[in-house]
Amino acid sequence: MLFPTIEFAAFFAVVFAVTWLLNNRNDPKKWFLVAASYLFYSAWNPNYLFILFGSSLGNYLLALWMGSLPNGRRRKLIMWLGVTGNFALLGVFKYFNFFIANFANLLASLGVKANLPFLEVALPVAISFITFHALSYLIDVYRRELAPSKSLVDILLYISFFPHLVAGPIVRAKDFLSQTVRRPEPESIRVAFAVFLILGGLFKKVIVASYLSTNYVDDIFQNPTAYSSADLWLAMYGYALQIYCDFSAYTDIAIGAANLLGYRFPQNFNQPYRALSIQDFWRRWHITLSTWLRDYLYKPLGGSHYGIAWTYFALMVTMLLGGLWHGASWNFVIWGAMHGVALVIERMLGLTGNEGTRRLPPVIAWLITFHFVCFAWIFFRSQTFESALDYFRVMLSFQSFAITMSPLVALTFAFGALTQMIPDRMQERAEAWYDRASIALKIAIPVAVIWLIAVASPDGVPPFIYFQF
Repeated sequence: MLFPTIEFAAFFAVVFAVTWLLNNRNDPKKWFLVAASYLFYSAWNPNYLFILFGSSLGNYLLALWMGSLPNGRRRKLIMWLGVTGNFALLGVFKYFNFFIANFANLLASLGVKANLPFLEVALPVAISFITFHALSYLIDVYRRELAPSKSLVDILLYISFFPHLVAGPIVRAKDFLSQTVRRPEPESIRVAFAVFLILGGLFKKVIVASYLSTNYVDDIFQNPTAYSSADLWLAMYGYALQIYCDFSAYTDIAIGAANLLGYRFPQNFNQPYRALSIQDFWRRWHITLSTWLRDYLYKPLGGSHYGIAWTYFALMVTMLLGGLWHGASWNFVIWGAMHGVALVIERMLGLTGNEGTRRLPPVIAWLITFHFVCFAWIFFRSQTFESALDYFRVMLSFQSFAITMSPLVALTFAFGALTQMIPDRMQERAEAWYDRASIALKIAIPVAVIWLIAVASPDGVPPFIYFQF
């Protein structure tokens, strides 16, 4: 069930109405939202509902057990049991075949033939996000930053809540669970904020990302040697805009939908292509993932507390694993390694932080950062390492400058670029105006915008890119 569909609109309309009818009865409301979330997830594959429930129940029980113990070896052992179990679930479904295939290739290079078993199962949707949400809860309880919840329904809802279930944002347990113990007041709902997020997300996904993908970017990445250098440069920029508009659209709709139901999610994007350094980029791109990696991986590894060499090591491990989190492919590992190396180099040259950004003129810093991010996206988007190398070889040959881009795609390029330039105060003014508008206008505006998006949309909107992660 995709966000920009009639099916989801009907589903959300029912969920919205029932949720607010049950608002004065908090526990029944939460059980209803759990049921709705499980129905939402079952639209992809009902056979995997046991993963969703098993992860929730297992981490709920482990956290209760851990919370009943004093600090010591037993408490730490339970924490590691939970961490291992969560990563085992992720590893079996997402990485087992990857490691088996690479081990088989290693044996073959040594002249050893082996008939190794492969799992013939589909990757469960949202397995990475389910795991990260569960780990957030378990680790925060171990650190005593959060008391273990005695309410099973709260944990079931936290891990399965349908707005963030499939592709984030990654919501911390302590932030979400604090909202489940009380009922939200209708006056606290930021209607204008939610409406503009949802409408903007629909436009970015259905119009910008979809047209860039189906009318230009996909064909060029599928066969880069058949196109000119100019087309490959433009497709690289196009994919940068496509993945931003695609992924930020999902989280915008998720944040807006959750807000309308009375729950607040954290911001996940902040115009990342305006970044003046790679560190700045990661403060703007997929913010909930970068902060999760910082707090649950980089800092536990020691961060910057053990000298500069260890800091570089911790950065590299964090970004390598961050790349691998996106998928079982060496291209994702290379993508993560590129960002890790860039972060290390920035620290070596003193180019991080406010003082560092002043070492280079802002235009130069932006050009370097933006193009590095775009070059790294080539590995992220390419199906194989060889196809990525082919892409770079043709793109950097400058042998042909023929361009196959249509005027429609050029227009969507412009719309995508504008998403990085809209000042915050413009949205704030629009929200203030919408809040003051009449009921008729408040209904007419979203209806008209949705109708225009539906009319202008291409045939067959591709799934969200991050569904595969």
